Amino acid sequence: MKSQQEFIPSFLELLIILPQETSSYKIAARPERRNQFENDLCSSANVALSLLTACLGFDELKEQQVLEGFASWLRFCHGITAATLASHPLVHTALSSLNTDQFLEAAVNVTSELIHFTVSRDSCGITEQFPLIQILIPHVMGLKEQLKDSSKDEEDVKAIARLFADMGDSYVDLIATGSGDAMQIVNALLEVTSHSEFDISSMTFNFWHHLKRNLTGRDSYTSCGSEVPIEAERNRRMQLFRPPFEVLVSLVSSRVEYPEDFHTFSEEDRRDFRYARYAVSDVLLDATDVLGGDSTLKILFMKLIQACGSGAEQNQNWQPLEAALFCIQAIAKSVSIEEKEILPQVMPLLPRFPHQEQLLQTVCSTIGAFSKWIDAAPAELPILPPLVDILNKGMSTSEDTAAAASVAFKYICEDCRGKFSGSLDGLFQIYHVAISGVGGYKVSSEDSLHLVEALSVVITTLPQDHARRALELICMPIINSLQEIIQQGESALQQVPARHLTVHIDRLSTIFSNVKLPEVVAEAVNRYWPTLKIIFDHRAWDTRTMESLCRSCKFAVRTCGRSMGITIGAMLLEIQTLYQQHNQSCFLYLSSEVIKIFGSDPSCASYLTCLIQTLFNHTIQLLRTIQDFTARPDIADDCFLLASRCIRYCPDLFVPTEIFPRLVDCAMAGVTIQHREACKSILCFLSDTFDLAKSPEGEKYRDLINTIVLQRGATLARIMIASLTGALPSGRLEEVSYVLLSLSRAFGGNM
Repeated sequence: MKSQQEFIPSFLELLIILPQETSSYKIAARPERRNQFENDLCSSANVALSLLTACLGFDELKEQQVLEGFASWLRFCHGITAATLASHPLVHTALSSLNTDQFLEAAVNVTSELIHFTVSRDSCGITEQFPLIQILIPHVMGLKEQLKDSSKDEEDVKAIARLFADMGDSYVDLIATGSGDAMQIVNALLEVTSHSEFDISSMTFNFWHHLKRNLTGRDSYTSCGSEVPIEAERNRRMQLFRPPFEVLVSLVSSRVEYPEDFHTFSEEDRRDFRYARYAVSDVLLDATDVLGGDSTLKILFMKLIQACGSGAEQNQNWQPLEAALFCIQAIAKSVSIEEKEILPQVMPLLPRFPHQEQLLQTVCSTIGAFSKWIDAAPAELPILPPLVDILNKGMSTSEDTAAAASVAFKYICEDCRGKFSGSLDGLFQIYHVAISGVGGYKVSSEDSLHLVEALSVVITTLPQDHARRALELICMPIINSLQEIIQQGESALQQVPARHLTVHIDRLSTIFSNVKLPEVVAEAVNRYWPTLKIIFDHRAWDTRTMESLCRSCKFAVRTCGRSMGITIGAMLLEIQTLYQQHNQSCFLYLSSEVIKIFGSDPSCASYLTCLIQTLFNHTIQLLRTIQDFTARPDIADDCFLLASRCIRYCPDLFVPTEIFPRLVDCAMAGVTIQHREACKSILCFLSDTFDLAKSPEGEKYRDLINTIVLQRGATLARIMIASLTGALPSGRLEEVSYVLLSLSRAFGGNM
């Protein structure tokens, strides 16, 4: 090559590419072949470094390729010590090239790999790496001034910033000790964080997160010995790092400002901006772990005050105001509800802010975020009524502000429910306007569920007589809307899109699940049952409507429990009749909820027995072969969920019947279904059956179960072994193993 130097670039390219290929999974190599190739590279690393060193002497123009090759090979230099690398010509070349524009990127890549080398899992401990670390850090720190050099190419600045970020991430354990050199590194990383380009400043966010974890985590202080020195060292470090984290809060809080030209952003740019705000929120939460939520709030409040004085109230410069408020709501969960200095000043400011759309959205989110503090606020601070007025305004401004206002309304009602008992009329007015869609509100049907939930939790706090009236007021608009559709005639009810029904039925579900007054809800369900029955009768073919309606009935059953006895018989008669006609799996799921609540009630035994027999008889007709199971996995899933519930809650109504052995046969036919949830339900039914035979409660069924299982034992065991050895995915291993374990515990030597 000395005599024919034109070959050197090609040779260097080969040296660069070879190590890189190990991480390329476009190459279809088996793992053992890939590992062998990596081992070959490790054993050749000394040769490769010698060749690269030799190439340095040929031609200066090849230095870029030499450095790229060195960066590629460094991860395979396991057998080379840090002391050897510290004096290596390639390392010297890379570090000296950090100050050249021509080779900066390649030199940064090498330095970054050297940093990773010193903390890799194959290194012999950080102490052994000090010879290399001690020459790397000064060279990286020497680049600090270039971060602020406006004449520097942006890509070069990014490369330098990445090097600082790598150094911070890799040496965070050393930095957290708080030595003088460590604090210089922290200050340099603050310089990177302060860069005007978010892509550059955000490179340090991982470092701040890892530093916070190191400062707050107990594992970082194990070398201190006993509890007293651990606590002393922890306090020392937390105090030492408070100033950098205070600066960090000030720096990142300005990163969330809306740009002036935000309205021209593409959807992709808007998504990137939202991501940036989420990232800043995470950094602020990290800071609260070091500074405390109340202290962080003080820093952000100063930003808010500055923004208030910048003309924001004239709607000219709302962006800094919104940014400060966004950061304040981001740390809401870290602020104590006893905070008495800052939040009593913040809350009265909110009604005075301009109703600019993005600002109003953040104001609404802030109200919701501090709902627990608002509830705990002193009675002499009448802050709730004006805040509710703001939420009212948010619902009529835009879809985004309406969404934020609806969520905030839910949180306010959940946490401040006791404060609304005397002002229900205003709440109901907001609710009626929102769900009617005619009052100028821009609340979507999905967001309206937040309002329904909000009122439901308030109703729960009322005395029963008042709650009955309130529940009727909240349900009537929903029932009236459903009855309007029904009154158009059977044909119209059959043809109306499912969405027109489910939007109302889902609101009933929210009410039934959140009004925790069993007797009151049971009366309402009984009162509205005729309307629901008509929908059952005429839309049983419609899976979407039936799932919504069964969900509503499920929540009613859960909330009311045995208070629902008047209606439950009619409901069960309805679903067992319709199931035989339309095969809707949600009928099975609703039945399993009923079994869970009423299974042990002797007064319900007659109609539950009829329900069980009807549903299982029909299901067994549907599920005869594995192909039937594969075609109807939802029915298989809900059928065997129901069967397990029967074993647990009403075995007397299920196990002694002729349907039980037929269902065991059905389970054996479908247990190898690939559908995860259906397979799990079948396996759970089988293990519940075997466990029942072994349990004290199931002693009276033992002979019966023994007879059923022993007749099928050989086939059942063979199916289970097949399931373990490939008939089912490996993800089912635990469930199949438990079935075999249950079988062996129950049948011992017969197993």
